[in-house]
Amino acid sequence: MVSGAHGSVRDLFEFTDAERAIARIKDIYSTGAEAVREAFIRFGNGQQSSPVRAYYPYLGIEVPPEKLHVESTLSYGAPRDPGIYGTTVTRPDLFEEYYREQIELLLKNHDVPVVVGVSDRPIPLPFMVETATDNIGPTDIRQLQLVFDMPDLARTDDAIANGVHYGNSDGPKPLSLFSGERVDYSLARLRHYTATLPEHFQKFVLFTNYQRYVDEFIEFAKLQLEDPKSPYVAFVEPGPKVHVRKNAPKGWDESGEPVKQLPQMPAYHLIREDGLGVTLVNIGIGPSNAKTATDHIAVLRPHCWLMLGHCAGLRRSQLLGDYVLAHGYVRDDHVLDSDLPLWIPVPPIAEVQVALANSVAKITGLRGREMKARMRTGTVATTDNRNWELRYSELFGRLNQSRAIAVDMESATIAANGFRFRVPYGTLLCVSDKPVHGELKLPGMANNFYRQRIGQHLQIGLDTIDTLRTEVNQLHSRKLRSLDEPAFR
Repeated sequence: MVSGAHGSVRDLFEFTDAERAIARIKDIYSTGAEAVREAFIRFGNGQQSSPVRAYYPYLGIEVPPEKLHVESTLSYGAPRDPGIYGTTVTRPDLFEEYYREQIELLLKNHDVPVVVGVSDRPIPLPFMVETATDNIGPTDIRQLQLVFDMPDLARTDDAIANGVHYGNSDGPKPLSLFSGERVDYSLARLRHYTATLPEHFQKFVLFTNYQRYVDEFIEFAKLQLEDPKSPYVAFVEPGPKVHVRKNAPKGWDESGEPVKQLPQMPAYHLIREDGLGVTLVNIGIGPSNAKTATDHIAVLRPHCWLMLGHCAGLRRSQLLGDYVLAHGYVRDDHVLDSDLPLWIPVPPIAEVQVALANSVAKITGLRGREMKARMRTGTVATTDNRNWELRYSELFGRLNQSRAIAVDMESATIAANGFRFRVPYGTLLCVSDKPVHGELKLPGMANNFYRQRIGQHLQIGLDTIDTLRTEVNQLHSRKLRSLDEPAFR
């Protein structure tokens, strides 16, 4: 047993084996959660009036100067400076594989033990008992707060991910981008916004802004479930409703019912047993939804997210149905200005860009000059004004100076939040209109365009993921890591 250096952590024990450390985390979390759940049942029966509290498990490490890992090619898995590092952790049932990978890297790279104990941060009741605040009135909630802990937003923020935490605390330096509370907050939001469960989300995420991509994805998923040789074992739609593949492995069963009314940002999950499947989220139109979705999905630590959507082409040489591969962004979305100031560049991720370009060539069959004519690479301007065309004369100078080739409402937001949360990102858009050249998105023109391009565009995205799935270790670029980067991926 150790003490002192990690602040007010209780029952702190050292571990040189990741499995034993995870077992300790599970024990701390489950013991506290079970006590609170039992107390909540008693509270509902009028038998619990004294306070009951569970605490987040704590994971930490002390790295002396002589044990510092300085390999120049390492993007995560080791603190950059000697010192004491720690974080609260949550839901070991959901994050077991992730925690195992991070702990094993710490042990390997520093050859010192990790420590696990009980933190001083209480786990809020709604994060353990989802129904805790159902049908609770104003009087009841006050009584509930006297017995159980509720979310404390004053202690739940993105200071670490935003890189503004430096020197703000006398305690251990951060080991992870997200505290246990921040993770739990997003897990609850994901259930609300997507009508699916956090455990359904896969490590590769596609975002779209049109329902027709969802329709194509559902058809693709059905074909995968009918194929006994498919690598996908299940498909989950909002509800959640779980469909399983014919001859699915043991433990996979049909369950649930589809929702009668879709949530704000419905998610669809084509699941592999290793978690390396594909999640498609229809974020709808606008940067606010794009930020909301990525704010919460980021805590699941996906390997990559891609934007597949429509855009307005700005160049006369572009045709409807042409593709735009974003290499840069004009961030006129504004929703991230306070979290990621505009002076911060959002660089392209080489591995993602190459995979997208290769998939366009593979799926379309285009080569050489024909390929260059039908896919433009350049800057995408993302705006928060759906009717930006009505301000074209005012915006012309900005678009002209930026050399933008397309305008949309989500891509820069998704890329910027990928940079902010260290999630590799990419954008492939399809030109659906050219308003500055008089080619508006009118019903007849749009329907013909949709018929021709939606399926192909989705197949390009899925093929890109097939490529990236084999390059996971190369995806997490050092260009996404900060000077005082937490060790966790």
